[in-house]
Amino acid sequence: MAPEVLDASELIFRNAEMQLKHNYIMYIEGIPSFMIKSTKKPAINFNVIKMDYMNVYRKVKGKGEWQDINITLYTPISPSGAQIVIDWIKLHHESISGIDGYSDMYKKDITLQMTGPTGDKIEEWVLKGAFIQSTDFGDVSWSDDSPVEIQMTLSYDYALLNY
Repeated sequence: MAPEVLDASELIFRNAEMQLKHNYIMYIEGIPSFMIKSTKKPAINFNVIKMDYMNVYRKVKGKGEWQDINITLYTPISPSGAQIVIDWIKLHHESISGIDGYSDMYKKDITLQMTGPTGDKIEEWVLKGAFIQSTDFGDVSWSDDSPVEIQMTLSYDYALLNY
C-alpha cells in the first residue's frame, strides 16, 4: 500500500472555528430547555468477543452498547423542576399503587443540538428511547446560596447523528 500523499494546502494553517461546550440546546419533552444545565454527548462501547484459535486468540467486535448519560437540571420555583421530573417518573412507576407504565409511555426521544456562535445548528444528536435510570433531587444547606440542582441518569436504546 502506497503512503498517503498530502496536499500542500493541508499543511498550511487554517482558521478553524471550534465548537464550544456551552453552545448547545437540549430538547426533552416536558422539560424546558433552559433548565438543562449540563449533559454529556452520546458514547458507545463495543463488547469484545475473544475466540480461541490454536495457540492464539482472535478478537472480533461484539454487541454495541450506548452508554448512559448524566444530566444536571436547574430547579426553578416555577415551573417546579422537581414536579416536572416526578411527572416523568410517574410514567415509569407509580409509588402509591405500585403500577409500572408501558415503555411507550415513559420512553422519550431526546434531541441535543450543538450551535455555532450565531445560533446556527451545526450538529444534532437524537437519543432514541430515553428513560430515567436514576434521579437525585439534590441537597439543601443553610450555608450555601447556590441554586438547587437535580441530577438524572438517563438510559437510551441508541443514538443517531443527523448532521
